[in-house]
Amino acid sequence: MRMTAGLVAMAMMAGACGEPQPAVDIDAPVPPPPGAETPTPAPGATLTPEETAAGWKLLFNGTDLTGWKGYKKDAPGATWVVEDGTLALTAGGAGDIMTAEEFGPFELSLEWKISPNGNSGIIYLIKEDPAAANTYNTGPEMQVLDNDGHADGKFPSHRAGALYDIEVPPDGAVKPVGEWNAAVVRFSGSEIEHWLNGKLVSESSYGDDAWKAKVAASKFKQWPLFGTFASGHIALQDHGDKVWYRNIKIRPIQ
Repeated sequence: MRMTAGLVAMAMMAGACGEPQPAVDIDAPVPPPPGAETPTPAPGATLTPEETAAGWKLLFNGTDLTGWKGYKKDAPGATWVVEDGTLALTAGGAGDIMTAEEFGPFELSLEWKISPNGNSGIIYLIKEDPAAANTYNTGPEMQVLDNDGHADGKFPSHRAGALYDIEVPPDGAVKPVGEWNAAVVRFSGSEIEHWLNGKLVSESSYGDDAWKAKVAASKFKQWPLFGTFASGHIALQDHGDKVWYRNIKIRPIQ
């Protein structure tokens, strides 16, 4: 009641001055104080006009799992989810998540962040062949790893960025666990390149005698279909550990 009386008195005083006072909208939002941060949308669900013109296509829309499936399954496992605009594995047991579409030759670009002691991977040129029980029975892999925390970090060809069990990446390219890493897989049809945070970390010919010799010297020699296809699906590996992916896009190359 005292506040109402005070407002009436102020209005009368204003009127006595002869100057009309603007109406006050009590429902108007209050602007943030100077220097306050403005929330920004989660990254990874848009392409610039230049990227679109260059042929890039989003594989993950930042909202749902449209365009993704399980290996030899119609839908991804339940613990592959959208989390703050990222494609996240929250717990193991889901199986690998895989694009519904096949690609090749291509340039794949994405960002990944691994949990402490975690392991995952980017597998490509996958075929759902009856003789292949898993994605890695046909597709090469770019390793995603906490190099210092996971036991695989002790093996040079198993470290982050490696063409897994085939090519050894140099030291110093990967960022500390918990930070985002920018990765590129480039497959020309006859050459493979892995890039990590702007550095070329693995490269190899593909399909020739040199490639076949590398496969024969690796763990993949037990799977005769491994590394034999010119196109295929792309998968993100469930190795039982939490991992996050974003900005997943691809373009065809000649």
